[in-house]
Amino acid sequence: MPEPGAVGPPPTSGPVTGAPQRLRGGVLGMADIAAATMANVGPAMSFFFGFAFLATTAGVASPLTIVAAGIAVALLGNTLAEFSRAHPSAGSFITFVGKTFGPVSAVTTALLAGLGYIIAMGSVIAISGGFVQITLHHYTGVDLPWIIWTLLLTGLSVVLMLRGIVVSTKWAGYFFGVEMLVLVVVSVAAIVEHRGDLSAAPFLPSHISHGLNGLAAGFPLAVYLFIGWENSAALAEETENPRRNVGRAVFSSVAIMTVSYILFSYATVTGFGYDVTRLGDSRIPFIDVAHHTLGALAFVAYLGGLTSTLGVLIAGINSQARLVFNAGREGLLPSFFGYVHPTRRTPTNAIVAFTATSLLIIGGWGLGHLLGPDGGSMNPVVFFAESSTLGAILILLVYLASNIALPLYYRRYRPQEFRTVRHLVLPALGALAILVPLYYLAKPGQPAPYNWFPYAALAALLASVGYATLLVRRDPSLAERVGSIVADVE
Repeated sequence: MPEPGAVGPPPTSGPVTGAPQRLRGGVLGMADIAAATMANVGPAMSFFFGFAFLATTAGVASPLTIVAAGIAVALLGNTLAEFSRAHPSAGSFITFVGKTFGPVSAVTTALLAGLGYIIAMGSVIAISGGFVQITLHHYTGVDLPWIIWTLLLTGLSVVLMLRGIVVSTKWAGYFFGVEMLVLVVVSVAAIVEHRGDLSAAPFLPSHISHGLNGLAAGFPLAVYLFIGWENSAALAEETENPRRNVGRAVFSSVAIMTVSYILFSYATVTGFGYDVTRLGDSRIPFIDVAHHTLGALAFVAYLGGLTSTLGVLIAGINSQARLVFNAGREGLLPSFFGYVHPTRRTPTNAIVAFTATSLLIIGGWGLGHLLGPDGGSMNPVVFFAESSTLGAILILLVYLASNIALPLYYRRYRPQEFRTVRHLVLPALGALAILVPLYYLAKPGQPAPYNWFPYAALAALLASVGYATLLVRRDPSLAERVGSIVADVE
C-alpha cells in the first residue's frame, strides 16, 4: 500500500485505468475557499428559516445554543483540518474514513455522504424558489408557483458552476458578501432601535427554557445552521497549499459564523421584546424585525435572503458534487461520475447528476404530498425543515465516523506526529457533540414525517454497507485506490 499523502495516479489494477481525471490545481486561495465555505453555510437562509424553532425550543437564551453549536463545530473542524493537513483530497470525509477503516467504509461513506448532501441540498434548491415566491407576493401580489423559480435559479447556478471553479466561487463569494452586509446592517439597526431595552438575558443560562433539556433540544438545529462548514476540504485539489489553507479556512469560517449568528440572534430576540412566543409564531422573524426597524427599506433583508440562497446553491453543489466525483474517479461509485471537462476541468457529470437527483427528490416528496391524506401541494418552507433534517442525520453519521477515525489514522500512519489533545481528546469531544443531535433527531415520539427519518437513515446505512461489501469482494483493488489521488502541495 502506498504511503498516505503520496501524490500520483491511482494503481492501474481494477476498473480504473489510464491517467486519472484531475481538477484544476492551485487556482483557489485561502480567502476563496473561506468565502465559499461561508456562502455554503448561507447564514441568511439558515437563520431566516431556522431561528424561530430554535428560539421556541431554547427560549430567550437561544444565543447560548448557538455558542454551544459553534464550539461543537469547531471540534469537528479540528478533525477536518488535521485530516486535510495529512491527506488533502477532493474526497474529504470519504477519503479520511476510507484510509482509516478500509474500502468497505469508504464506499459506505461515499453513499451516505452523497445521499445526505443530495437530500439536504434539495431543501436549499426548493427554498430558493420559495423565497422568490414569498418576496414577489409580498411586494407585487404576484403568486407564481415556487417550482418555476426553483428550476430557473437552479439552472442558472449549474451553468455558472460548469463554467469553472474560479468564476463560480467568485460569484458565491459576492453573494455571501451581500447577505452578510444586509444581516449586519439590519441587526445593528435593530439593536440601536431598541437600545433602551437591551438586556443580558439572552446570554444567561437561567433563561434557557427547561434548562439543559431545552439547550439539548435546540442543539441539533443550531448545529444545522453551520452545515456547509466542511466545504473547503472538498476543494483541496483546487486550492494552493491545501495542507495549510484548508484548516485556516475551516476555523476562520466557523469563528466568523459563530460571532455573526450570536449578533443576529440577539438582534432578533431584542427586536421581539424578548417575547419568544410571538417570535415563534413568526414565519421569518428576522424579516419582521427588518420591517419594524427599517420600514420600506426592509427590502434589503429580502435581498439578503435571495443572495443567500444563490450562494448556497453554487457553493454547496460545487463542493458536495466533488465528493461524488472523487468517489467515481476512484471506483467507489460508477466511473460516470469521475468525468472532468477537458477544458474547464470541472466535474461536469457529478454536478449535473447531483443536482438532478436533488430535483427528483423534491418531485417525489411533492408527489407524496399530493397523494397523501391531505392531498395538498408541498410548502417549500415545510419541505426545507423536513428534507434538511433527514439529510442532516446521514451527514452527522459521516461526521461521527470521521471523528472516530482521526486518532486511529494518526496512530497507524503518522505515529511520530500524533498529539494527544489534537488527535485524541478533541475528536473524542467532537464525537460526543455529534451524539447529542443524533439522539434528538432519532429519539421516538416525534411527529410525522420526522418519526420515520431514523428508520430511513438506518435502512440507508445497512444498504450502503451491503453494497460496499459486495463491491469490494468483486474488486479487491479498491483498497489501493481509496485516497490514492491527493492534492498537489507547495
